[in-house]
Amino acid sequence: MATALKQEEPNNPSPEGAENVVVRFAGDSGDGMQLTGGQFTLSTALAGNDLATFPDFPAEIRAPQGTLFGVSAFQINFGSRAIETAGDQPDVLIAMNPAALKTNVQAVRPGGLVIADEGEFGKRNLDKAHYESNPLEDGSLAKWQLLKLNISQLTLDAVKPFGLGNKEALRCKNMWTLGLALWMFERDREPVVQWLKSKFAKLPDIAEANIAALNAGHAYGETAEISGDGLGGGHLQHHKIAAAPAEPGTYRTVSGAESLSLGLVAGARLAELPMFFGGYPITPASAILHHLARLKEFGVTTFQAEDEIAAITAAIGASYAGSLGITSSSGPGIALKGEAMGLAIMTELPLVIVNSQRGGPSTGLPTKTEQSDLYQAVYGRNGDAPMPVIAARSPEDAFYCAIEAVRIAVQYMTPVMLLTDGYIANAAEPWKIPDVDTLERFPVSFMTEKPEGPLLPYSRDEKLKRPWIKPGTPGLMHRIGGIEKGVDTGHIEYGPANHQVMTEIRRDKILGVADSLPDQELAFGKAGAKLCVVGWGSTYGPIHQAVARAGADGKDVAHVHIRNIWPLPKNLGELLKSFDRIIVPEMNTGQLKTILRDQYLVDAKPVNKVSGQPFTIAEIAAVIEENLS
Repeated sequence: MATALKQEEPNNPSPEGAENVVVRFAGDSGDGMQLTGGQFTLSTALAGNDLATFPDFPAEIRAPQGTLFGVSAFQINFGSRAIETAGDQPDVLIAMNPAALKTNVQAVRPGGLVIADEGEFGKRNLDKAHYESNPLEDGSLAKWQLLKLNISQLTLDAVKPFGLGNKEALRCKNMWTLGLALWMFERDREPVVQWLKSKFAKLPDIAEANIAALNAGHAYGETAEISGDGLGGGHLQHHKIAAAPAEPGTYRTVSGAESLSLGLVAGARLAELPMFFGGYPITPASAILHHLARLKEFGVTTFQAEDEIAAITAAIGASYAGSLGITSSSGPGIALKGEAMGLAIMTELPLVIVNSQRGGPSTGLPTKTEQSDLYQAVYGRNGDAPMPVIAARSPEDAFYCAIEAVRIAVQYMTPVMLLTDGYIANAAEPWKIPDVDTLERFPVSFMTEKPEGPLLPYSRDEKLKRPWIKPGTPGLMHRIGGIEKGVDTGHIEYGPANHQVMTEIRRDKILGVADSLPDQELAFGKAGAKLCVVGWGSTYGPIHQAVARAGADGKDVAHVHIRNIWPLPKNLGELLKSFDRIIVPEMNTGQLKTILRDQYLVDAKPVNKVSGQPFTIAEIAAVIEENLS
């Protein structure tokens, strides 16, 4: 039985014969689907394929077993061409129980392969998934290739020699499934074997049981005779995806949270500053704290505070003392940090604030992705409190955006907000490790000596940046706090004329950041096209693919993707006004669209999605077709 893998459309351009395949692992939140997907990703990266992943899991730590809202899934798109999204429709779905099947099967492309663990399709699990009859037997899955395997029993048979209890033995199911998937796509098992030995170093019997399950799943693919619905019988076949072309260099698979963490460390090193990170656990931002806590040898101090306010104020204190202060959260925590952000703006201290956006408002959708914090980032503080805002478009891009956020923060003495989201934070892709010697340095200078005449801690340079003075420097004692400062002197000053001037200075300093930004470039197409698709953040992949395909079909369409949300690039207004029509796909109800209309008086049209799931290429392609028809 061949898996009938699809051929990907041209990617402006792609190698002749390039192909890709999308695989989704789905099961109960205790079935280890994220772990399975992660290890399959590692094996795929080692095979030289380009890839993108999409982990999708419930908000509950342990949802009731077998229920629809307890399903955890991991999707990977990999191939012999450049991969920019996790894929629209899975070609292969591996469903570990009825709930996983019901939740995910409609996403599978017609004719795709569904592998189901029939050992879990008993009446109790069918009832939990609200199935009136067994879908593996009633013909309701006829539009897909169906392969029914009793994975549960096959796993029990494989690990029987190790004397595990039934519950412990069934925990090895994900490794049996992984073994089969590795065989299907000619992946090497050895990295997984070594990982299992390391993970269970203190429990060698558990390690060996999982390795036995892995090998059993692999062997099953090699030897089993399969006869399933719509398959016609025969051997289960495997399929090799050739390695993707890549520039020479050293690569590693990196998640967005890890890439961003490394970028923050690199930024601190380029600024020649020690780094202090103050954070409080919140999904999906917690991973940044976890990654940074392992990087102490690079001058990183991490502090898990008692709450969000303590986390940001500790970071502000670190910046006041001469370190690079950094804090991180998601939407609800960013709201709690709002007053302290105003303090950092008023005191004019460098600070990087990472917002890993998730579905809202309030607690909202903690494990789902969204882009609905843009207003909060640009406007969401009391008073006139301007702040630069940068948005990463992918896990790899998060590294460079983090460096840029640090550069702006220290060169303009200002807090900077760096936007990512749940999709970027959890997704992974291959990353070419840069040569650090090619990264531009921006070392910080502190005021170390008292100037002639009076000390003016709020005097300005050509960028309107005030001096950075470490506390305790002889002769440089000065006031700091949240009350309005006198021009130049920094003394407490309530006068109306002074407040007018200081408000305008803080505004103009942030607007002046645009002077150090590159011009906005086109990601695809040319200025003056009939239609321009404008995006920001993690919508890059589906937009770029949809626009490139439309361009390959001869359609006059362009793609602009904005990294610097505030201030906007200086040439952006002129560029946008050259297009006949503008659409703005966003995972919110139209926030960037509003900013573009406000700043440039262009008739930008919103394309909104707030389902907690990323855009698909097909969704963007349909909107392009509609707007050009």
